[in-house]
Amino acid sequence: VQLQASGGGLVQAGDSLRLSCAASGRTFSFYGMGWFRQAPGKDREFVATISGNGGSTFYADSVKGRFTISRDNAKNTVYLQMNSLKPEDTAVYYCAAAFGGVYRTSNQYNYWGQGTLVTVSS
Repeated sequence: VQLQASGGGLVQAGDSLRLSCAASGRTFSFYGMGWFRQAPGKDREFVATISGNGGSTFYADSVKGRFTISRDNAKNTVYLQMNSLKPEDTAVYYCAAAFGGVYRTSNQYNYWGQGTLVTVSS
């Protein structure tokens, strides 16, 4: 599985942004998908995850109520809708795929995209 994340950019606090992650392969629905982020000088942290059929989602407390993860299996794409962005959301955002599961920990993921930078100015 190859993953290509896109949609990052420079926005102001309070703005919205939607990230996309396009996956290759014909078994996309077999994979739970996750979004992680890494801010400068910090460890990579969990943001959100969604099950293969989209029926289950989980979020980090820091983004709950502001971010929404979704997927379109017909397009082999997972999305992260980010609303009410804050400067502390500034980070490189990574999408990842985990075969057959939904996980909050990065070591459970088998494949990673290259990351897309989100910068939120105050």
